[in-house]
Amino acid sequence: MHLDSADMNLTAGSPAEEVPSPPFTPPGMGIDQVYALVEGDRRAVDALIQRRLHSDVVLINQLGRYIVNSGGKRLRPLLVILSARAVGYRGENHIQLAAVVEFIHTATLLHDDVVDASELRRGRETANAIWGNEAAVLVGDFLYSRSFQMMVEVGEMRVMEILSDATNTIAEGEVMQLLNCHDPDTTEERYLAVIRYKTAKLFEAAARLGAVLAGREADYGEPLARYGMHLGTAYQLVDDVLDYSADSREMGKNVGDDLAEGKPTLPLIHVLRHGTPEQVRLVRRAIEEGGREFISPVMAAIESTDALEYTAQSARREAVLAIEALEALPASSYKDALITLADFCIQRTY
Repeated sequence: MHLDSADMNLTAGSPAEEVPSPPFTPPGMGIDQVYALVEGDRRAVDALIQRRLHSDVVLINQLGRYIVNSGGKRLRPLLVILSARAVGYRGENHIQLAAVVEFIHTATLLHDDVVDASELRRGRETANAIWGNEAAVLVGDFLYSRSFQMMVEVGEMRVMEILSDATNTIAEGEVMQLLNCHDPDTTEERYLAVIRYKTAKLFEAAARLGAVLAGREADYGEPLARYGMHLGTAYQLVDDVLDYSADSREMGKNVGDDLAEGKPTLPLIHVLRHGTPEQVRLVRRAIEEGGREFISPVMAAIESTDALEYTAQSARREAVLAIEALEALPASSYKDALITLADFCIQRTY
């Protein structure tokens, strides 16, 4: 395993510390304004994704389009676009790399759903539930390989280095998560390390790419990478909260899926540290055995220990760190949009 400088802060700190409360959004800018700001670029990315999904193999077309068009927020491609624009990039390669990042992300989703035996994502049946595990894994491989074809077309060795390192780190994170599953002794530090590897690394890479494309990595590469890493961590921590609190219709998956899969996420880790002996025994058993029969009593333990507020506070802290990293960037509407994106990530309900 390897950690670069943006990965070194693996602890969330003590949520007893005071954290600034949202919103952080600059006046006059909400998430709708962020999307409107780069509407032309976003449409170009979507069009490119549709073109490069094409294969002569019919099943690849069917399954690939199903998962790519399944209603994702496209946050990672948006990071490439905004970071590039925020540091003055005026070319077209950010469109290509935004599509690459989305393909990498989509491939990880396909593989994740197979590993987790998931049947629902974004309110729809998963690809593996429809076409089977074999097809989902192989189309995920197609998307990975297509993304590397597209990286080569950009012709920047540094781009290849960043994205190949990211995909390798994501794979390590997947294995780390597998090792943590059904392990009630997973610590907060170990869990946060999984987030940094599995989720935040692609956010980090997407944000750094903007500085690379603009030829300003020496000036802005590290601040943007830190922004992406903290943003991705905040995003996943909010997912942890939503797994125990969101309306399943809005969230697009079943409440308690992580518990059913035996995943010791931060709310459960908090209960293990601060719950009563009875609650600790319950949560340990729930993690070890998985399944849905424990959801009601575990939810009660989560509520009584303020575990969701603890996790939300940790997410807010990460969002603050993300925004602080942007101080190095020049003032612009794109920088304001990056700040707004951090606010959106911790305010979202889906």
